Amino acid sequence: MAAKVYVGNLSWNTTDDGLAHAFSAYGQLTDYIVMKDRETGRSRGFGFVTYGTQQEADAAIAALNEQELDGRRIRVNMANSRPAGGMGGGMGGAMGGYGGGYGGQYGAGGAPASGFGGYGQYNPA
Repeated sequence: MAAKVYVGNLSWNTTDDGLAHAFSAYGQLTDYIVMKDRETGRSRGFGFVTYGTQQEADAAIAALNEQELDGRRIRVNMANSRPAGGMGGGMGGAMGGYGGGYGGQYGAGGAPASGFGGYGQYNPA
């Protein structure tokens, strides 16, 4: 099973090929990338390498974490998986809008039967 490794604190000068060269000594790379700014093309200072096995990833982490690459002491650890909700600050579910998630329980006039109860009478216009 593939194992993705995060590489942080990269030099602005580290390239995809330079990253691959440093990490290929620890196993077969299936993917590698230095993340770049979409507008400027400049390195964002981190990247990822993916190994074919967890053992290869573990060997690279043990050997390269806190070591110097292109003049910078890099941080190397397992990449975190993104939650199912994706990127951003949303809930990742179907509870959109303000005060969502009432489960279909509404009072007279279409107002939620609970949640905002102590804030006065609901009078639709």
